[in-house]
Amino acid sequence: MRRQTAARLAGAALTLLLGVSAQTRTTEAQTVTLAQANNALQAGEADKALALLQALPATAEAHNLRCRVLYTLEKWNAAVDECRKAVSMDADNSDYHMWLGRALGEKADRASFLSAYSLAKQVHAEFETAAKLDPRNAAALADLGEYDYSAPGIVGGGMDKAAEVARQLDHVDPVRATELRGHMAEHDKDYSTAERDLKQAIAQSPHPAYQWMALGSYYRRRKDWDQMQQAVESGYRAAQRERHAAVALYNGASILFQTGKDFDLAAKMFEEYLNSSSKTEEAPAFVAHTKLAKLDAALGDKAAAGREKAAALELAREYGPAQELKF
Repeated sequence: MRRQTAARLAGAALTLLLGVSAQTRTTEAQTVTLAQANNALQAGEADKALALLQALPATAEAHNLRCRVLYTLEKWNAAVDECRKAVSMDADNSDYHMWLGRALGEKADRASFLSAYSLAKQVHAEFETAAKLDPRNAAALADLGEYDYSAPGIVGGGMDKAAEVARQLDHVDPVRATELRGHMAEHDKDYSTAERDLKQAIAQSPHPAYQWMALGSYYRRRKDWDQMQQAVESGYRAAQRERHAAVALYNGASILFQTGKDFDLAAKMFEEYLNSSSKTEEAPAFVAHTKLAKLDAALGDKAAAGREKAAALELAREYGPAQELKF
């Protein structure tokens, strides 16, 4: 009898161990797939990322990644839905609230007046929650500060609030803090202070390619074309020296593309970005291909434009601006 009991116990233990082992393998496989999906997102491979995520269970991390892929595809409603699910499953994650705020912000920009009012308050609440949950989340603080200086008090904004965020950023990311103050000054039409702060951010940064492009974008808004060109060229040279500054190439190319200036340099920077190993979701590769297609068409090379359009759709077949390209 004792031998039979021992055998049953041993069998039960073996079954439990096998179950735990299988569950561990499943969890490890899911972790690997999530990492692959994130890598695809950073590389601008939207379709691949969504296919990988489709095979995963509905976890908070999977919903957040789906939100971010849909965000790059400019599918704002769907992105909001996915980010809401991520937040509902893990309400203590600062990044999840930040991404929900970003998706809501894009949706608000395209909504009717009444809907935009309600959405704007939600945007502020999400950014504020993200910053409270992780006071060292520099990206969330920067988003909150940008909202505060640009939105009226009726929807939670205010210059005094932005100034407080800048003081918080001083202890987390001084370069972002200086940039924020520059944008605040620009919003107040204090252009000399804005220019001074944006230049100070360049001096502060150990890797200033991005800050040079931020200054170039400021000059674009001021329609100071010569200064804009000089800032972009300085950013381009800095990006060539900085291994992980590829997104600055995209930003600089986008500035020139928006203003119709120096298409040759813009195309060169887009190409260098696309050939780099440091692409990110901040500058989706399929968007870069789409913009490069328009540049090639403007430069008279319709064959190259067609190739860039095809490259964009190969990465993201549902990306509307690429689908709509006609040459």
